Amino acid sequence: MMLIILFAGGFIAAAISGAAGFGGALLLLPLLTKMVGTAMAVPVLTIAQLIGNLSRVYFGYKEIEWKPVRLFLIGAIPMSIIGAFSFVSIPKEIVTKLIGFTVIAFVILKHYQIIKFEGSDRVMVLGGAFVGFLSGLVGSAGPIGAALFVSLPLSPIAYIASEAVTAVAMHIVKTVVYQNYLGLGLEAIKLGLYVGAAMIAGTWAGKKIIEMMPKEMFSKVVTLLLAGMGIELIILG
Repeated sequence: MMLIILFAGGFIAAAISGAAGFGGALLLLPLLTKMVGTAMAVPVLTIAQLIGNLSRVYFGYKEIEWKPVRLFLIGAIPMSIIGAFSFVSIPKEIVTKLIGFTVIAFVILKHYQIIKFEGSDRVMVLGGAFVGFLSGLVGSAGPIGAALFVSLPLSPIAYIASEAVTAVAMHIVKTVVYQNYLGLGLEAIKLGLYVGAAMIAGTWAGKKIIEMMPKEMFSKVVTLLLAGMGIELIILG
């Protein structure tokens, strides 16, 4: 029964993140915590997310915009290492709520045009550093990374695939650190691969959804989901 629930959770999470570019980790982490415990949940999630994001890269490879990806990773890679090493020592509930507040603040500022957010080179590097650190620390900071990429003039498929490349790189780094620092163990690896397989199917379903959705509607849906995920992070921690 646990395996069935985990497969279904992985599929649904990947379908949503495959269509919106984020949200999979925020949906999976509470389920994994309940099923396998807190200590194992983030490493298992990292492996599953690595596979899920690789499938997003594969399905949208031809439309990836490599310049913002490279700029983002300049900041994200080193800071995700620092975040992963800090994983066991900082209260993650507080950090998670802060992520929620940050996401909601971004949505409000962008919606009311209080700030003119542009994905400049400097913003992408600094944003990547911020997202990388938080991703290593609490398992995922997908909504903030999504907020950066959704502000670029990208098609829905290009946005999904480009953001996924950065997620893949961060998940590889975190997997190495978690293995050396925490010792993933064979059980965590097997569960991560199992949930990851479900996420491949979910990603394919998500891609079919965005192919049928007008670009204007896609942007509005992503903004609403960002706000919803931010509220969830604040309330549930």
